[in-house]
Amino acid sequence: MRMVPEATECRCTTATPRKDAWFEMPWFPDFANAAELARRETREAGQADPVGQYFAALNDGDTHALETVWPGEVVVHDPRAGMVRGHRQLRRFVRENHTWLAERRARIETQTATRVSGRAVVELLAHLEQDGQEVAWPVAVVAESTEERSVVFRTYCSQVPVDGRRHLRPQILESGADAPGDVVGRYHAALEVGDVEAIVSTFAANGYFSEPIGTHAAHRGARELRSFFASSFSTGGGIGVQPCAVTDDGVRCAVEYNCIRWGDRDLAPQAGIGVFERDPDGLLAAVRVYDDIEPPVA
Repeated sequence: MRMVPEATECRCTTATPRKDAWFEMPWFPDFANAAELARRETREAGQADPVGQYFAALNDGDTHALETVWPGEVVVHDPRAGMVRGHRQLRRFVRENHTWLAERRARIETQTATRVSGRAVVELLAHLEQDGQEVAWPVAVVAESTEERSVVFRTYCSQVPVDGRRHLRPQILESGADAPGDVVGRYHAALEVGDVEAIVSTFAANGYFSEPIGTHAAHRGARELRSFFASSFSTGGGIGVQPCAVTDDGVRCAVEYNCIRWGDRDLAPQAGIGVFERDPDGLLAAVRVYDDIEPPVA
């Protein structure tokens, strides 16, 4: 199986799902590559690739082969489908997603991949045709495999680009992870209390913050960042997020979180992920957020 490159593209252009077309469906080749990254640490050299076998089994529709490759659990946490658990549900999920994406002539670009032992975070940009126009949809996928029997996928995104609405995303993980102590930690401390100047100071001169609603919603440089965060904190106070899992390769740090407060208003815990990219001087070159959290009305 091929490793995730810095930029790859998959197409899904067939409106009717076919058994022999499943590998063209964009989500799952990227899931497979993400899982391959996550599991490289635990696979012995020369061992047959279980992820490749798994997707070959999906392609063939062979239940016995599925159970042989993944004798444990396969779980997908998807913003639209909810939790998908087990091989039977997964096969249906693949078919339905293939149809949905094919109808929109989806193209998927892999942007970045960040991994530590047992976990990989892959950032994607989906290009969809909708109402005669192309829509860019940022998506992040986490693949986690702590042992050879099971794998879990968690997908994070906003659904605003595809249906114009925000959807409450209940928490997926329990909070309790320690936030990094460097610039990422300083960012979260400033976010917690709503300190505009402190949070802007964590960015490099040309650093940017990218909102989850699309590539057009990026704020670059101190002036744009200051305006964006001042607006974000305008309801009074900061934004409370609880780290759940941290994937940090030294350059990029991905923090899965639950958002529990915006300003002075408590929220039902909502799941999201932020990817923090450091520059050579230890400041933030980029922050990309993937969630569907709607700020309260002031």
